[in-house]
Amino acid sequence: MRLRSMLFCCLAGLAACQNEPAARFEATQERGRIGYNADGTPAPVALSAVVVSGTELPRITPPNVTSMIIRTASASIEVDSLEPAVALVRELAARVGGYVAGTDISAGRNQLRSARIEVKIPAARFDESLSGLSPIGKLENVTVNAEDVGEDFVDVTARMENARRLERRLIGLLATRTGKLKDVLDVEQSLARVREEIERYEGRIRYLKAHTATSTLSIYVHEPLPVVGSAGSSVLGEAFRQAWRNFVALISVAVQSLGVVIPLGAVALVVWAFARQWRRTVRQPSA
Repeated sequence: MRLRSMLFCCLAGLAACQNEPAARFEATQERGRIGYNADGTPAPVALSAVVVSGTELPRITPPNVTSMIIRTASASIEVDSLEPAVALVRELAARVGGYVAGTDISAGRNQLRSARIEVKIPAARFDESLSGLSPIGKLENVTVNAEDVGEDFVDVTARMENARRLERRLIGLLATRTGKLKDVLDVEQSLARVREEIERYEGRIRYLKAHTATSTLSIYVHEPLPVVGSAGSSVLGEAFRQAWRNFVALISVAVQSLGVVIPLGAVALVVWAFARQWRRTVRQPSA
């Protein structure tokens, strides 16, 4: 019964911890925290670090929280030639310490020659990357988006710390191994659920840190639209092709007309031969 009541208290503590707001977490950063040793005795937890999967992460401070911003940008650039422009984008990515994550080039028949390039760059050099777009070609538009995830980061970190404190308490309960076997199994199941939540929080923290450390820049480059004709074609070449199509169409009409001319010609020939024979027949008696 004692083990079951302690388990109930732990689970109640977990529910209360899950509902603890982020504001309380920021306030408690200024005070000491109490953890638990393996033997269940209170032990102070260092203010300078948060334990995640056996490693230490820096304690969140206001400057770090305010820098938790995910920034993305998209730009459209008109260039004289597609291939050199793509090479310049790759050089820009390498110069700022980033890399090209994806490239989509369209250069088919009767298509505007263009490419869409996705570049991953360090967040600290985001503004420098935007400044490096001007030498590539004529900037048509640039769109920048910023998402502040500092509050989400603080909230997830607080939830993970609370879950870790509960994990240590459950481990302490298992170490005593007092009570019935069913009570021990209940504690182990609760411990498995807590560890699953900790892993989920750790994954969310890794996601936020990775996306705030790296920004995404999507660059669309394209060649100018032709003044006359259609995209992806030469005006003079299109004129020759149209002349050839007209010639083929004329030959086609002439061949199709044979189906009418030949039968009419045959009928006219028969009528002419009959009329000639009739005239000869009429003239012979009169002679």
